[in-house]
Amino acid sequence: MKRKCVLAAVLSFLVVCVYAQVNISGKVVSLETGRPVDGANIRVDHSLAGCSTNAKGEFMLRNLPAGEHVLRVTHVSYVPQSVLVKDGKTDVRIRLEDSHVNIGQVVVTGTGTHHRLTDSPVPVSVITAKDIREANLSTMEEVLTKMNPSFAFVTSGMGTTMSLNGLNDDYILVLENGKRLAGDDRIARINIANIKRIEILNGAASALYGSDAIGGVINVITNDSKNAVNLSNDTRYGSKGRFSEAVNADFSAGKFSSYTSYQRLQAEGWQLNALAASYATDKKTRLKYRTPEKDKPTGKEASTAYYSNTINQRFTYEVNDRLSFGIRGSYYNWKNDRPVTEYKYNMKHETYTYGAELKYMIHKSAYLAADFYSDNFTSRYDSIWKPGEKPLGEETRKRVRYYNGSLKGIFKIGQSQKFSIGLEYVKENLMSVSDKLKGENMYTMAVFAQDEIRLFRNFQAVVGVRYVYNEYFKNYATPNVALRYKWKDFNFRASYASGFRTPTLSQLYATDIAKTTDMITIANLHLKPEKSDYFMLNIEYVHQRFTLSVSGYINEIRDMIAYRQLSPEIAAELGHDEAQQRDNIAKAEVKGVTLAFNAYIGAGFSIGGGYNFMDTKDKTTNLPIDKSVKNVWTANARWGGHWGCYRLNINLNGRIQEGRYSRTYYYDPAPHFSQWDLNTRHSFYLKSVVLEPGFGIENLFDEVDDRPWNSNYSTLHPGRSLYVSLGVRFKH
Repeated sequence: MKRKCVLAAVLSFLVVCVYAQVNISGKVVSLETGRPVDGANIRVDHSLAGCSTNAKGEFMLRNLPAGEHVLRVTHVSYVPQSVLVKDGKTDVRIRLEDSHVNIGQVVVTGTGTHHRLTDSPVPVSVITAKDIREANLSTMEEVLTKMNPSFAFVTSGMGTTMSLNGLNDDYILVLENGKRLAGDDRIARINIANIKRIEILNGAASALYGSDAIGGVINVITNDSKNAVNLSNDTRYGSKGRFSEAVNADFSAGKFSSYTSYQRLQAEGWQLNALAASYATDKKTRLKYRTPEKDKPTGKEASTAYYSNTINQRFTYEVNDRLSFGIRGSYYNWKNDRPVTEYKYNMKHETYTYGAELKYMIHKSAYLAADFYSDNFTSRYDSIWKPGEKPLGEETRKRVRYYNGSLKGIFKIGQSQKFSIGLEYVKENLMSVSDKLKGENMYTMAVFAQDEIRLFRNFQAVVGVRYVYNEYFKNYATPNVALRYKWKDFNFRASYASGFRTPTLSQLYATDIAKTTDMITIANLHLKPEKSDYFMLNIEYVHQRFTLSVSGYINEIRDMIAYRQLSPEIAAELGHDEAQQRDNIAKAEVKGVTLAFNAYIGAGFSIGGGYNFMDTKDKTTNLPIDKSVKNVWTANARWGGHWGCYRLNINLNGRIQEGRYSRTYYYDPAPHFSQWDLNTRHSFYLKSVVLEPGFGIENLFDEVDDRPWNSNYSTLHPGRSLYVSLGVRFKH
């Protein structure tokens, strides 16, 4: 009897895994032209199953249970559509109505659950793969700078610093498919050609994402095409040796899928001015001021030569339409190449990641996801040596190890409520030879819950909270509330979110000694977490040919970590000319308004743009926040037309930025600049391949900040330049 029971249990399990499974296949075409729709996303209701159409518009959904299924079909250029299909059908033909503005995009970042962009209770801005391709951009920095006015970038000898609404990248959480990226090169190591969309959430989001999400969240969603074969290559070359190449190779065979991508970026170095700016420091205010009479010739470059490589690999196995497993990993390296006559060392960065995930849909109203992820970053000094000298080798500047394990469940309660709950464990490790840190550790545990409820037909509410226990900083709770009301073509949104950021291990333990000045920064084990309160109001108008969104926000940050200047006596005791210590001495306020619009004019023409106004204040000094910009505008104009197997896209893209404030260069702010690019992309749809050559002009009006080296540059662009590109996509 016992054997029979065991056998029955085993057979029951096998039945669950191998119940009658069927496939559904077909083609997606444009309703207006009848042309195949490439890259349409198809998802099956109450299932993990999904796929994307290939260049011929074809799709195949595998391993579905017998019965009827509802297919949800979306594409950035078409109106979303739902189709009821019977099992085993192999000739499904889906005709999508053209949509000239992006109104059907699905997003996840605002609430951690799937919503149409216009239905999201929290406003999220989206940059799609189509936007990136038509603007012919090759790096994440270019994408965020040229397509979103809320971002700004500053490049120095130690790398590039990003800011979002006036707050630097210490306060910005960068995710790839919902997984946090650690280290100094989070943006640089993202493969542009592998992006499906970029979701940007302004303001605090600690209830959903934990520490670091005080300023905002960038979530990069990568391609997950489940076609039998998906091969593509994108190459771009411009002046100053600026070269990029990206290769994607995706394969799917039955229940198994493999996703591989590679990206190479490189550039030569260039000067903007052969002189080096000279500065002196006011002894009372500690502010720098320019001394032009002391400018000297230099061989140092405003932008140094570099190269980087990024490899991503992901495998998935779908047991059935409700259970799947996946593993993933990546490797990234970056090195600059500075003039041997001017520098003693180069910088080298290296990152590798690995992770695994499980997704299980218990039934149509319950979904579970378990995930483990590790991000490992190392930064080194690589000594530069001349012929005849003995190489000094490398010195580890910093090594960061980040581990994250999470379990999340989403449960639908009736037709109007969705409840999310999850657990998360994070462990971080820091080692640095230069700072004499052999390995410092910190762990954080958290539980979070969120309730999404539709109170009546056009009114939604989201309430969430995260309870955090940190090894050093103990307990803290971060709540958030978001409301959305829909009236005709208008959305009205309001939200509050609490932000929370624990001090990093580097801020707690590292002692930094500047290599260019005799300045020492000492550790502080008594730092407190930084906290914030974020308030937002949003009005959005959505129409088939026009969208307009306006948001006003206030972000109040307290216990900010800044540098406390120490007395000359303490500096002398430490053996240096100057000394400072990190401390919770600052408060800040960011108030602003953002505007975004898109419009289809007709005859293939569309226009769009954005505006960001910021009023930032460091309440400790009553000065603006360092590196903040008050007014930024972005704009684009596009035209597309097709004749037979040929399609032409023309894109004019611009950014106008007011002067950038700098605490360090108080008397020498970065000046106003305006930069415009003209891009053309030519698509030839041949029998077995799509060829997409591109030609364009960057910095159309030759805007160059040619002040001496070491100035507070507004832009490092070398000036007007031409580029060529070629995209190759194989049909199958």
